[in-house]
Amino acid sequence: MMKKLIAFITLLLLSSILLPVQAEEKDTWEDEMIYFIMIDRFHNGNTSNDFEVDMNDPRAFHGGDIQGIIDKLDYIKDMGFTAIWLTPIVNNESKGYHGYWTEDFYEVEEHFGTLDEFKTLVQEAHDREIKIILDLVVNHTGYQHPWLQESEKQDWFHEDLPITNWDNQENVENGRLAGLPDLAQENPETRKYLLDMAKWWIEETDIDGYRLDTVKHVPKDFWEEFSKEVKSVKEDFFLIGEVWHNDPTYVADYAETGIDSFVDYPFFNEATRIFSKSDQEIGKYMEVVWKRNQNLYDNPYLLGNFIDNHDNKRFARLAIEKEQDPVTQLKQALTYMYTAPGIPIVYYGTEIAMDGGEDPDNRRMMEFEDHELVSYIASLSDIRKNYPALWKGDLEVLLDQNGMTIVKRTYEGDSLIIAINHTTSDQTVTFTHEQLKADLQLRPILENTTIIDDSDGYEISIPKETSEIYLVEEATKQTNAQLWIIVAAVVFVVGSITIYLFKKRKQN
Repeated sequence: MMKKLIAFITLLLLSSILLPVQAEEKDTWEDEMIYFIMIDRFHNGNTSNDFEVDMNDPRAFHGGDIQGIIDKLDYIKDMGFTAIWLTPIVNNESKGYHGYWTEDFYEVEEHFGTLDEFKTLVQEAHDREIKIILDLVVNHTGYQHPWLQESEKQDWFHEDLPITNWDNQENVENGRLAGLPDLAQENPETRKYLLDMAKWWIEETDIDGYRLDTVKHVPKDFWEEFSKEVKSVKEDFFLIGEVWHNDPTYVADYAETGIDSFVDYPFFNEATRIFSKSDQEIGKYMEVVWKRNQNLYDNPYLLGNFIDNHDNKRFARLAIEKEQDPVTQLKQALTYMYTAPGIPIVYYGTEIAMDGGEDPDNRRMMEFEDHELVSYIASLSDIRKNYPALWKGDLEVLLDQNGMTIVKRTYEGDSLIIAINHTTSDQTVTFTHEQLKADLQLRPILENTTIIDDSDGYEISIPKETSEIYLVEEATKQTNAQLWIIVAAVVFVVGSITIYLFKKRKQN
């Protein structure tokens, strides 16, 4: 009888430990956190492919390669990232260090490594539960692509005309962007080649998604077929498109093509404007964006939020130009990006407050250092991973006053409060017991700021230009640490009883 009782208690303990893990089902992409790498400018892991490297020329190859990324996978994982977006890896013409001047769609750029090395990267990333998103260009080729010299492929390209009217969609789709030869996707042969190529990379390397370059320069009917074709190869394959436009409605129109997500330029425009300088209103914008995206998209949680990328001045430069401390402003912006609805995308170098002006200055070689932003991003990632309210919860602005903003994110009864003090003075806010309900309390989980609990409610103090995230929980709710102490105590008691009974039986 005693053996059965002990077995039952043991099974009960195991169930209590395992059930919470099994109960939380992982969504496909809403909870991802993406690290964006320009391959040539990240890390040089193999010096044998360093021909034509010139560190003094910002438009030349600098030596970053696939092996360099493999070497730094643990660094990326330790910051909490669950996916990596890579600039194009296909073979490029001379000085195509960035990957956007394709010379051969089926070959890996020799400066970056080999196809086998890339397959190893994908496998090593998957072993660490990190997904790989590959940048794909189907709008144009490099300036000197061999097809341009082949008479039978002249109709694979549009006429050599520049884009002169950005409000004319036909001109935007058929004109040459920056003079690059513009592919004619309406040509059945060209279309088939591009579709077959896109499917080949998935089948050959097991990548998890494409970041689609220059989406608005390619007809929508092509993207409709493209989306169906690539997902016929891998059902959960992720497509995030670049529609570089300031009008949210224009961007959202491309969601009808089957593209899952978009890098959110409207978000970027406002976030960089607001956070590159203190004393800017935040909450009103957050609420407007959230409601707008809810109306525009079937799943607004899939939009890619970013404050830095390879085509614009770095955020640190924007802060410096406004005579602000870039690290302070980056912490604020990153907190906002990680707690707003959408997938956070961090451009390499942001974690060290890398400076950089217009292209190509915003593509400097990465420097690895023990920077405070590295651990700050890791903390934000850990919070976002553990609290689904941040990646699929509703949003409510509780306070928005002269740069002091308090936002509530709620999902299935669980709530987090995000307090962003974007002012140049310390702020104190009081939550009454009526606001939180008598059985609820706030627990800081980011910076461990001060909370005073008195008869009136909870008074929180946020130092100037800092942020805090609070968990709203039951006043008597046990923390994970407390639960483990209880489990350990029960196991100890059960073990002691077992030993006692064993000794007694032996004596008898």
